[in-house]
Amino acid sequence: MRVVVGVVIVLAVLALLGALSIRIVQQYQRGVVFRFGRVVAPVREPGLRLIIPVVDRMVRVSMQTTVIDVPAQGAITRDNVTLTVDAVVYYRVVDPVKALVNVRQYPAAVLQISQTALRSVIGKVDLDTLLGDRDRVNADLKSVIDAPTEGPWGLNIERVEIKDVALPESMKRSMSRQAEAERDRRARVIAADGEFQASRRLADASRAMAGTPGAYQLRLLQTVADVAAEKNSTLVMPFPVELLRFFDRFAPTPAEERQVAGESTVAPTGDGHRGDTGQRT
Repeated sequence: MRVVVGVVIVLAVLALLGALSIRIVQQYQRGVVFRFGRVVAPVREPGLRLIIPVVDRMVRVSMQTTVIDVPAQGAITRDNVTLTVDAVVYYRVVDPVKALVNVRQYPAAVLQISQTALRSVIGKVDLDTLLGDRDRVNADLKSVIDAPTEGPWGLNIERVEIKDVALPESMKRSMSRQAEAERDRRARVIAADGEFQASRRLADASRAMAGTPGAYQLRLLQTVADVAAEKNSTLVMPFPVELLRFFDRFAPTPAEERQVAGESTVAPTGDGHRGDTGQRT
């Protein structure tokens, strides 16, 4: 009876030790084994793994891409514009041993360095670059965050994106007025260019019509036909331009008008002297 009890106890102890020595590493994880506080190589790959109970301790590290949201940070751009910027950072662990040994709580460390880098990079660019060249700012952020994390901490910053840029209300109004002025300028330039092209076409048409004397009359008759087609009460009386030129040929010149006006104000008197036409006092 004592032998049976002893065998049962031994089997129970072996089963307990076997249960304590079995570890399962998931496909997206890597296992780092510490034996008496020292890292034991190699890093355990996914699957069923055995460790020495009590002596070894396994820590599983996720190799998945982790996304952290950087809270909104107040910053001042290079052209002294105060704004609020928030971002998102994508990173993953490439060396689980460095991530566990060299830094404590690497997710919190990545968050802190992302906030610092965000304020630093925003201070080096102006507002137009931040709004218009977002890819360049994201690349600068990635390089600044990746420098202290990839080598010493065993982390790889895959992507950094600026989500939103909050501007003051006064700056929004100024930018709105600037955009309206720019659109007004473009509209005026387009209208002026259209007028210029139309004037060139009209000049070409006038030169073509000048070579044919009857072209003016045909154009005038076409205009009359267009007006009459609308069935309105407008009365169009064609008046040839050549008739105006005929009257203009016989019209007195300004010098002749002044001479006639001077002769009408001064007239000869009866005693042989010139006198004024007005009454003498």
